[in-house]
Amino acid sequence: MATRRRQQFVHGQALWMGMALILLTALDALTLDLYFVLSLIGFLVLVELSAPFAVTPAWRERLKWIIFVGLILFAGIVFRRIIEIIPSGLI
Repeated sequence: MATRRRQQFVHGQALWMGMALILLTALDALTLDLYFVLSLIGFLVLVELSAPFAVTPAWRERLKWIIFVGLILFAGIVFRRIIEIIPSGLI
């Protein structure tokens, strides 16, 4: 049972990331930052949609670390973008 749920989760994430890649390529907007952000959003949505009601399997506990690292990287991307926008004489 847990293996099937885990496989569904991985397949859902792979599908989301593939669709994001195709969409960004079709819109000619493919950058690593944007692809990462879309993949992280899909991951967070998938984690919430697939959350069990009663018992949390051990593999889902490890997702917290992936979320933590993803949010740290997201904060770094946002910080870098803010620094790029702010005029150089203001810093």
